[in-house]
Amino acid sequence: MAVNHYVAYGPEVEQKQENEEADIQHIVEYMAQTHTQVFDKHRHAVRDAHAKSHGFLKGILTIPENLPNHLAQGIFAHPGYYDVIVRLSAAPGDLRSDKTPAPHGFALKVLNVPGERLLPEDSSDGKNQDFLMVNVPVLAFGTVRKYMQMLPFIIEGEKTSELVMRSLRSVMRGMDHLLNRAGLPASTMIKGLARSQHHVLGETYHSMAALRYGNYIAKMSVAPESESVKQLTGLQMYIQDDSGIRDLVQDFFKRNTAEYVIRAQLCTHLERMPVEDASVLWDEDESPHQVIGTLHFPRQNTFSPARRVYSDDVLSFSPWHGVKQHQPLGSIMRVRMQAYERSSCFRHCMNIQPRTEPNDIDDMPD
Repeated sequence: MAVNHYVAYGPEVEQKQENEEADIQHIVEYMAQTHTQVFDKHRHAVRDAHAKSHGFLKGILTIPENLPNHLAQGIFAHPGYYDVIVRLSAAPGDLRSDKTPAPHGFALKVLNVPGERLLPEDSSDGKNQDFLMVNVPVLAFGTVRKYMQMLPFIIEGEKTSELVMRSLRSVMRGMDHLLNRAGLPASTMIKGLARSQHHVLGETYHSMAALRYGNYIAKMSVAPESESVKQLTGLQMYIQDDSGIRDLVQDFFKRNTAEYVIRAQLCTHLERMPVEDASVLWDEDESPHQVIGTLHFPRQNTFSPARRVYSDDVLSFSPWHGVKQHQPLGSIMRVRMQAYERSSCFRHCMNIQPRTEPNDIDDMPD
């Protein structure tokens, strides 16, 4: 595809919604109340989304030589190597049993990257770039207004007992099967409730929302590359314990290394590939995911006590922690700026932990 087919980034690609600031404040306050309730439950502050960790990885990002100009953008503009930290997680804002299916997260922190910072306060505290991804390609409620309207139902759904949720998903899987046999499409709701627990290390992870990609606009993704993780793709996890996924990840990295590719899907048309609605799936036939780097993870202990405390209580991730060349785009990303900051401040304050950025890969314990 010719370079001139890609949409050029400019401030005008974002269009604030009517009453957006008021909607954002409503969401942030609502989430803060829920965050406090979860703290009272555990007497320990966790993240208000992706609260439960499955493992923490140290690795290396390799940016290849001779990337074409449309891919050699932002921190990927020059070949080289960067140390990286990854947090694997479950999406709910509480510590739920792994037996209950849920989306999973892959939060990637690239250390010591060059470039002008998105947030001025970051200039004196680390030079890192965060990319936050989930193993579903789109967000069901892709604008601030839709998210605000659905937030009470999302929160109530997370409060539903895990036994009820597992029973409900069993029923939904049966309904899905019957609909398929009848030649009828299953609804999005049924597909979501019947979600399988595929191995987290074999999944492909997506930014869901768009971000600036240097001179262009992109969605990011991470996909399995080495055979060690490719063979886990689509493999059902049979979880016996409440933290069984932690154990699967830990056992894997005791014996194996892993490689993933990081990719960019560039926007070719703002109407078909909107920036302001993260619920729209960008057509891969029109714009395929293109490889921009490789992530390598050696054998390691992914859940040592010291590593868990550092990564759960000290470390922070935010899509707004990075450089201007990778600015998050769209109303969902704009609400995340305030929501993540509020959550992080609360978590570090209540746990009496410093909020610092790693300057070296060894800042995260082994």
